[in-house]
Amino acid sequence: MTFTKKLREPIMRGEITCSVRIWRSPRVKLGGRYRLGEGAVEVTALRQIELSDITPQLARDSGFDGVVDLLKTAKHGAGEKVYLVGFEYRPDTTF
Repeated sequence: MTFTKKLREPIMRGEITCSVRIWRSPRVKLGGRYRLGEGAVEVTALRQIELSDITPQLARDSGFDGVVDLLKTAKHGAGEKVYLVGFEYRPDTTF
């Protein structure tokens, strides 16, 4: 799971704990760990949502200024299914 550069530090500080992704199918799994900095994000929740479920508040919680800003990043490629991924940053995770 990769994140835009502007989101990495806030994620590592624990300020961002969710991400909206538009994929053909899930690209992460519940409990999966994905490297970020010196640690990793661990997926704690994964569910499919509708595009209409993306509110301005959810966009801000995901680290974006608003829905349009989020969609510019999330909607790139052939994916059509919208997923809400919850995660926690684990600074001391070893691989």
